Amino acid sequence: MFIHENFLLSTAVGQKLYHQTAKTLPIIDYHCHLEPDLIAENHRFTSITDLWLGGDHYKWRAMRANGVPEALITGDGNDWEKFYAWAETVENLIGNPLYHWTHLELKEYFGVTDLLDRESAERIYATCNRLLAEKNYTARALIKHSDVRFIGTTDDILSDLKDHKKIRETEDFVVAPSFRPDPILNLHKGLSGYLERCRQLSGKGLATYRELAVFLAERVQYFHENGCIISDHGFTEFLYQPATDDEIEAIYQKGLQDLPVSRVELAKWQGRVMTDLGILYAKLGWTMQLHFGAVRSANTRLFNELGPDIGCDSILDQGDVAVNLNGFLDALDAKKRLPQTILYNLNPMINDVVATTCGNFQRNDQGIKNKVQFGAGWWFNDTFDGMVKQLDTLANQGLLMNFTGMLTDSRSFISYPRHDYFRRILCDYIGKKAESGFYPADMALLEKMVTNICYENARNYFKLT
Repeated sequence: MFIHENFLLSTAVGQKLYHQTAKTLPIIDYHCHLEPDLIAENHRFTSITDLWLGGDHYKWRAMRANGVPEALITGDGNDWEKFYAWAETVENLIGNPLYHWTHLELKEYFGVTDLLDRESAERIYATCNRLLAEKNYTARALIKHSDVRFIGTTDDILSDLKDHKKIRETEDFVVAPSFRPDPILNLHKGLSGYLERCRQLSGKGLATYRELAVFLAERVQYFHENGCIISDHGFTEFLYQPATDDEIEAIYQKGLQDLPVSRVELAKWQGRVMTDLGILYAKLGWTMQLHFGAVRSANTRLFNELGPDIGCDSILDQGDVAVNLNGFLDALDAKKRLPQTILYNLNPMINDVVATTCGNFQRNDQGIKNKVQFGAGWWFNDTFDGMVKQLDTLANQGLLMNFTGMLTDSRSFISYPRHDYFRRILCDYIGKKAESGFYPADMALLEKMVTNICYENARNYFKLT
């Protein structure tokens, strides 16, 4: 059996830490891309293809690399054809985390322990579909099966959050919105169309930056009143420069007309908007998440055909990220308005840059441990090696004991085994360190470390009950 009880656990200490401590801890999934309407309506999936392949750009990317035609990826191929194409791809995925995730998910939710390949595809397809039809495999049931206590979705700032309200009235697990103002930040990609939607919602002209800032504050407050405690922001380059009121107004007027802006103007725009938002987040006790370093939609042909988020993204090699990132955090810290912050870096070559930046801004009088966090391995880094590199960097440059741990960053309702994957890697990592003498062989201390990273740190950091 490939996925056995000691999968990835190579030491006795690691096995003990996993089985006695990590395995049964609840899940706090504080950043994901689940659709809240599917949770609100308690969606029932029609097939394993619907559940597994719809919207999963990780799988789509792998299928293209395996020569699968687009019709069987995002096109009009039928469910069985798409599933079989995925099974053929899985045969060639050894070494990719998708191979591990696929088999962890099959075992956890469907009791399937066979390897997925061309020969087993029909049998596994039938088994999964039978269970989906016969048993309680709805969106909410899958969340409860995985013992998920908190979910942070990713939400446009114009959302009415009606689905979150409905979930809050009916469930004992928490699904909280996260405030994502990317369309406002992406001035260089065209602002006028999104601003028209903002005007329709606000009933105001938003003719000046001051009016826009008031509108953003109103949306932050609305999200706060509806359970939001986390914001999220995605950047290609992370840019920051201070801007005067006159400068920011001139840049905003360009944005109203969708005129081109320079890199310096974009740095001033994003710096000012993020600083104004950061002050609001700090006042409300929110956590601010910053994701940066992604070259998105690099394949224009596929983007024009299918749109964004289809698996054509890459890692950016921004050369001046340290100056920009430190400058932004310092601007907020100087005002004593730096909120709790998590930094997610897509380029592993600058892990140490990001981790040492975190260390510059930890001072607080509230007893917050690692107020500025070096976030979990993200996207191209949520691999075995990427997670280990992130753990190494955090241990070397900060306090691994205080790390808030793993998240799925996923659109799938059966991606929670990624937490199990991380927990196995973490326990193996700690076990190897202990058995080599690099860490003390103090099981109570090591168990505390595992409990903290897998559950307690996130619970405390986000002030969850």
